[in-house]
Amino acid sequence: MMADSADSADSADSGTNEVAVIGNTDLTSSESENNLINTMVERGTALLRKMEINVTEAEKRTGKNTVNMQETYTVYLIETRPAEAFPEGGQPSAPDTLWRRYSEFELLRNYLLVTYPFVVIPPLPEKRAEFVWHKLSADNLDPDFVERRRVGLENFLLRVASHRVLSDDEIFICFLTEEKKWKDAVLETGFQDKADSRLKSLSAMFRVKNPDQQFTALKHSSDELNTVISQLLRVRAKVADRLYGVYKVHGNYGRVFSEWSAIEKEMGDGLQSAGHHMDTYATSIDDILEEEEHYADQLKEYLFYTDAVRSVCKKQDLIQYELEMAAQDLANKKQQRDELINGTVRIFSLKGMTSKLFGQDSQEQRETKLAALAQSIEEGEEAVMEKNKECREFCKTAWADIELFKEQKDRDLREALISYAIMQISMCKKGIQVWSNAKECFNKIHTCTPTLI
Repeated sequence: MMADSADSADSADSGTNEVAVIGNTDLTSSESENNLINTMVERGTALLRKMEINVTEAEKRTGKNTVNMQETYTVYLIETRPAEAFPEGGQPSAPDTLWRRYSEFELLRNYLLVTYPFVVIPPLPEKRAEFVWHKLSADNLDPDFVERRRVGLENFLLRVASHRVLSDDEIFICFLTEEKKWKDAVLETGFQDKADSRLKSLSAMFRVKNPDQQFTALKHSSDELNTVISQLLRVRAKVADRLYGVYKVHGNYGRVFSEWSAIEKEMGDGLQSAGHHMDTYATSIDDILEEEEHYADQLKEYLFYTDAVRSVCKKQDLIQYELEMAAQDLANKKQQRDELINGTVRIFSLKGMTSKLFGQDSQEQRETKLAALAQSIEEGEEAVMEKNKECREFCKTAWADIELFKEQKDRDLREALISYAIMQISMCKKGIQVWSNAKECFNKIHTCTPTLI
């Protein structure tokens, strides 16, 4: 599932909707063992029509970090290959491959955040496990966690590659194709200097006098979504702990029945079969909870998406704040001009105090100041017009991307929760079947040895 709708306009133009699927939507037990993620992105962008992108494996390595200390880290193999059809009976071309660390994915995303502030940038999978339950390892080098993160990193690349704006970014393409040069390329953009201005947005939202109501509502809904998903993941972790304990208790029943069957020869077959069913029931929880982690990862993606939405809102706050400051500065200059023209000066202003101490300006001085103010006012009006234009354009482009994101979010979460409900129903049916089989075993024992029951 997990379809990225940001490229829907491009898809309409292309006339086809090619689809890339990660994982498997079938919930049968035989095919769900490796079903870590269930994601789909629309191949409407030019990039995904030309290139297939996969993160195929992860590898643990040991090396020295920036402070010359030994460390163990994980690298991920990115494979890209041309997506064009190859001749019938022919072989697809060999993929181009390169290794990337998680920190390099972080650098890429930080670059995208700064360069495209009007875009809801897809999030990375968690760096360290969150909302864990006791059987789930919190170690970021744990093989199961690394595998889930590998799938999440592939999903991130496909999300970016399917976005109509991000997919055309040269740095992103360089990330996919240039193992050594891309870091130099991203640093040459100077995005880190631009990132400093983003820090202003952290406090700008508290100083904006007339915030945009659409973005204010968006912030509230994003905060609410963050709270709801966080609570859902916490509850799910607690339920997983409890459910794991309940299922594993049945393993004790299986062991008791097996030992009992060795003592009671007449009931031995029935007890042995009942013990087998109890063991089957106890071990099934491992696959069930592994499958649940797949849905938890989908919820976590949208938990992290809320930060990306808030980032867009903060940037809008900053632009609005700069517009208000420019308008306030222009109003002050116009007031100074009116005071000079009318000869009225506020007593408690700096100019009023200066006039009291040193007397009024001469006519020539006033004309010089009026000319300077006129020039300054003209520049101020241009600045306000420019900020107004920037604000309108940002709101227009950002809101268009947000609307597409909302469609994607609603579709993805609906499909994820429906699939989760279907999985739970399937789990309950299997549990009922196990107990029905065990009941038949007990009935056979009752038929064979009525005096013992």
